Amino acid sequence: MNVFDTTNCILGEGPLWHPERQSLFWFDILSKRVLMKEDNQLRDWNFETCVSAAGWVSADQILIASEIELFILDIMTGKTDTVVALEKEKLETRSNDGRADPFGGFWIGTMGKAAQTGAGAIYRYFKGELRTLISNITISNAICFSPNGDAAYFADTSQQIIHRWRLSAKDGWPIGDPEPFIDLRADNIHPDGAVVDQSGCLWNAQWGSGRVARYSPEGVYLDHIQCPASQSSCPAFGGETLTSLFVTSAAIGVNEPQAGQTFFVKDVDVKGQAEHQVLL
Repeated sequence: MNVFDTTNCILGEGPLWHPERQSLFWFDILSKRVLMKEDNQLRDWNFETCVSAAGWVSADQILIASEIELFILDIMTGKTDTVVALEKEKLETRSNDGRADPFGGFWIGTMGKAAQTGAGAIYRYFKGELRTLISNITISNAICFSPNGDAAYFADTSQQIIHRWRLSAKDGWPIGDPEPFIDLRADNIHPDGAVVDQSGCLWNAQWGSGRVARYSPEGVYLDHIQCPASQSSCPAFGGETLTSLFVTSAAIGVNEPQAGQTFFVKDVDVKGQAEHQVLL
């Protein structure tokens, strides 16, 4: 991997390649900051609460998850507008991993600020409704979707298992119960953020292992790419042909010169999915 940006984020997360702007957004959660790199120029926005994940709404607007709400950021003016409250009364929690689904909904996970056991949950915002999908989550992560929209994936990092959840073809709401898809306990690997490529392979950043591992549509390990920082946190496909792989990382708790930087591989010979648009 090469360095995409040298900013040493305390907790880099949530990379989002905006397909209309051809730019990368990502977050430093604990610095309450969103960054954007476009035409090799770095911009950032600072907020009063932790921010962690986003989906694109239009060329000039993104939906951002904070610790108290989902809100719209106007990229041109910096103006923000609340969409819906998110655990506003739970001062001990914040948002974490999230992604737009193929139906225009937005999934967002929460967690305790001190990773309290079972303090978090995973929600879906769709057509004006914020619905709790699953509770008793410790560290929500790995939210991503199959190319044909028939399945969602997620993980509770503390449990070391990535789950698969069947989705309704009509509106994308989950059907039945989630099922274990990739069990990483035997190797003591902690799944962080994930993304699925166009062939259905899941790419998972693995916290503490300093890598992004690729798994087949059946959940079989295929290979991995090593990251210069041990706390690799989340991957994203981007670039003009969607064959570049970007990876955020975190500096919290480690003494590594490149910890917290954002990395990329220009061409992984695999094409990613374009990030889905959030439909408000």
